[in-house]
Amino acid sequence: MTSRVSIQTFDFNLATEIEALRAGDQRVGAVCSFIGTVRDRNDGNAISAMELEHYPGMTEKAIEAMIDEAHRRFEIYAARVIHRVGLLQPLDQIVMVAVTSSHRGQSFQACEFLMDYLKTQAPFWKKEQTPDGARWVDARVSDDAALAKWGIRASNA
Repeated sequence: MTSRVSIQTFDFNLATEIEALRAGDQRVGAVCSFIGTVRDRNDGNAISAMELEHYPGMTEKAIEAMIDEAHRRFEIYAARVIHRVGLLQPLDQIVMVAVTSSHRGQSFQACEFLMDYLKTQAPFWKKEQTPDGARWVDARVSDDAALAKWGIRASNA
């Protein structure tokens, strides 16, 4: 069985990950996935690279708890989160969330829930390289608002 969480420097293949997540589970009628990529602009500034840092062990544990919460809230069979760390370039894949269930609604909701949770609660630190130098990326009020729709309050921004 594939682990539910992977924090890694190397890229991933969505098709391979979905195949492993389904792994012959005949109950699966729906798979929802989200892939996030590094943008070349943020807040109107050009971005030439992004560097992500995390605390090994702590980050995986936090994401595992998020997946446990998704299982409590939604009728899903499996979930997988991959998040890359290290130095990434624009257009590089940075995050993947994939969820299986009987029907699409539960998969869509659980996938969105996990992404909203990841954006605000996962312990990652992002530094962008801009023409003006490096800068740390702050949390956004809009990300806290997205998490609030699930009944979870965050005060990151």
